[in-house]
Amino acid sequence: DGRLTFFPGNRTVDLPSINFMKRHGTVFLNAYTNSPICCPSRAAMWSGLFTHLTESWNNFKGLDPDYVTWMDLMEKHGYRAQKFGKLDFTSGHHSVSNRVEAWTRDVNFLLRQEGRPMVKLTGHRKQFRVMEKDWQTTDKAVNWIKEEAVNFTQPFILYLGLNLPHPYPSPYAGENFGSSTFLTSPYWLEKVNYEAIKIPKWSSLSEMHPVDYYSSYTKNCTGEFTKEEVRNIRAFYYAMCAETDAMLGEIISALQDTGLLGKTIVIFTADHGELAMEHRQFYKMSMYEGSSHVPLLVMGPGVREQQQIRNVVSLVDIYPTMLDIARVPVPQNLSGYSLIPLLHEKAESEASPRGPRPSWVLSEFHGCNVNSSVYMLRTGKWKYITYSDGSSVLPQLFDLTADPDELTNIARKFPVTVHSLDKILCSIVNYPKVSSSVREYNKQQFISWKQSLGHNYSSVIANLRWHQDWLKDQKKYENAIDKWL
Repeated sequence: DGRLTFFPGNRTVDLPSINFMKRHGTVFLNAYTNSPICCPSRAAMWSGLFTHLTESWNNFKGLDPDYVTWMDLMEKHGYRAQKFGKLDFTSGHHSVSNRVEAWTRDVNFLLRQEGRPMVKLTGHRKQFRVMEKDWQTTDKAVNWIKEEAVNFTQPFILYLGLNLPHPYPSPYAGENFGSSTFLTSPYWLEKVNYEAIKIPKWSSLSEMHPVDYYSSYTKNCTGEFTKEEVRNIRAFYYAMCAETDAMLGEIISALQDTGLLGKTIVIFTADHGELAMEHRQFYKMSMYEGSSHVPLLVMGPGVREQQQIRNVVSLVDIYPTMLDIARVPVPQNLSGYSLIPLLHEKAESEASPRGPRPSWVLSEFHGCNVNSSVYMLRTGKWKYITYSDGSSVLPQLFDLTADPDELTNIARKFPVTVHSLDKILCSIVNYPKVSSSVREYNKQQFISWKQSLGHNYSSVIANLRWHQDWLKDQKKYENAIDKWL
């Protein structure tokens, strides 16, 4: 959650490496993902293109494996390139459940797709390596800096992708039932300031926006939760962020130890945030701030120290920024704009042949846990969220200055603002047309999958992540799918 990188969010947990980057570099206060789920978000970051252009509709559908990323171009122009850890931006990954849930989101049924969110404490007060796989990946990156990068005569680019602070799989709920366990050790939990944890306000289930209700239900969050449970889920999530911060610290230390820190640009960001029980949801797949607002910090040569940038920016801006840093010509067809003019405080027109950076950012979502395509435009104090064709589902409008917790939808109160924001959105993307092609894609993918299973279809579909609900009335749910088809 990007709000943890600046005041007041950062009061809840000790993040020394983030604070080091803020002291010695720049923090973006309004950075957003272009799609609040792993694969589509990363596809936007690696391609510099909006989701409707890459057609990365869900966690199974990303970029083609041979897509030319900014790292490929930097390598072509003489950079030594290395990637470690989670990449997750090409098509063909993720579980069958994940795919089928995304394809069937227009079916008229409600099924829980995730385990109920819960916390689990592991280890002892000295155990700091909880996410062992991420630590091993970080170790590899540290060794590469110390043993290889330090000896290079040409420039290098190193990418380190972590899984943390992602919730863990929840075996208690049966095999293949999502990742809903917030796991940490007492060591990291001690970094969290329990007093500063805000308990989010919830609307009653009957007052929820219909799409939010679908999300809350499929994420298994419509049951009763005590204040203590909610506070713990949030605390454990912050503790997982503290462990992530320590891995960032390992990279900064390795650069410092090798004398490379002063001549290396370091960027820290994320593919999406975590709702951690805000709006009666956990996980991502939402345009609310907890899910869509990401961290973005930059430090290094030419980057102003202790700078806070208010401009709205998004992950598609990474592509042109990396090429700008490497002095590689930037393709003109990109959705993103280089962040270098902002970081160097140059006049925008001086720097970009395409003209000034727009005053808005776009995020969109077409995957599971949400029963509609969603489009978000953030500009100035406004966040405008519209669904599907723009008319069959009520839009949402939030004034983030007056209502930072996004509790009051004022779309009906400000129809003129809604109209003007929708006009901007339509000039960027013909969203009713995109929604329609996603619906068609989902149906075709489901039909192909169903045909590939033959006689096994009924058994396979009944035993996906939603099995606990499905098995109560198999015929009813199969009929709902047949009706949709």
